[in-house]
Amino acid sequence: MKKVILLHKKEGETPLEALENFRTKHKAYKNVPMTYAGRLDPLVSGLLLILAGEARLEKEKYSGLSKEYEFDVLFGFATDTFDILGKVTKVVRQNFVIKDLEKKIKENLKFFTGKFFQKYPLYSSKTIKKARRGESVEREERVVSVKDLKFIKLRKISAKIFLKNTERRIKKVKGDFRQKEILKIWRKELTNKKSNFSVALFYVKCGPGMYVRALANDLGEKLKIPSLALTIKRTKIGKWSKMSK
Repeated sequence: MKKVILLHKKEGETPLEALENFRTKHKAYKNVPMTYAGRLDPLVSGLLLILAGEARLEKEKYSGLSKEYEFDVLFGFATDTFDILGKVTKVVRQNFVIKDLEKKIKENLKFFTGKFFQKYPLYSSKTIKKARRGESVEREERVVSVKDLKFIKLRKISAKIFLKNTERRIKKVKGDFRQKEILKIWRKELTNKKSNFSVALFYVKCGPGMYVRALANDLGEKLKIPSLALTIKRTKIGKWSKMSK
């Protein structure tokens, strides 16, 4: 029985669902106490460390490992969760010139490398209960570390394809994440629209506690363009980057 297990969390799963799905498939772990180190949002896919038995006592050590992600930033919309699983808060229906947007992105990456202050998203593990109740929430700020941030490429996505993918992805999520309300908003914003939106692909290596979706939102604020994290995939945790056989 392994004490440290590397899982691939599917899009739509919570970390707890990923853990329990693993336990169901591997009967040897049926009665073994387990936890996960470093949570992932439901719409984030990729690597998740599961700690079994005595390894659970070292959760803080494993949670503190560096992380690497690939993520897409969609320009033109901002939401209260900084991803597609949120209410739209800002919209700019502008067809950005690829070369101009690429130049602006590259010029501003320097503001998001090294150590800097980042505010927790309104809907995060720290604030989600209050936010769901409609209570006033002051977003906590902390110092985070980004060791490497690379812009990879830009592409376009049509409103029709964006809506189709958004409906498919949100329907994967179980539990209470305001799915029906969020889908209604996206359908209103995108149905029968002929807009094209710019999507930028990035790679980031960061320390613990850095929110990729907050980074996506903050980059847009720096560029004065509403933005959100369209997709996020965790590709490495510390030394772990490949699934165990």
